[in-house]
Amino acid sequence: MGTFKTENPGNAPVWVNTDNCKACDLCVSVCPSGVLGMKYEKTSTLGAMISIDHPEACIGCHECELSCPDFAIYVAESKDLKAIGMSFAKLTDDSKERQAKVIANNYMSLDNK
Repeated sequence: MGTFKTENPGNAPVWVNTDNCKACDLCVSVCPSGVLGMKYEKTSTLGAMISIDHPEACIGCHECELSCPDFAIYVAESKDLKAIGMSFAKLTDDSKERQAKVIANNYMSLDNK
C-alpha cells in the first residue's frame, strides 16, 4: 500500500502520488481543460499511469482530486499559488478542445510516443 503524500513537490498546480494511483483514469475523464492523460507504463498493473501533460492549463477546479478514489491526485490551493506569484489558468477553447481530443483518444495522453 502506498503512502499518502499530499505535499506539493514543487510549485505545481496539480500533482500525483503515483504510489497510490491505480490508473483508473477517472481524473482524466473529469478534467475540463486537458491537463491530464494516461501514459503507457509497463510496470503498472493496468499498463498505464497518469500523466500531467499541461499543468499550466490547470484551472483549479479540483474535479480530478475529488473524483480520485485512491487519494492520488492533488490540486494546490489558490492562496498557496498566489504566495509564490502563480495563479490558475482560465478555461480556454484550446483547453476544451485538448480535453475532447484526450477523451477521443481513450484518455491516453496526446503526447504518447
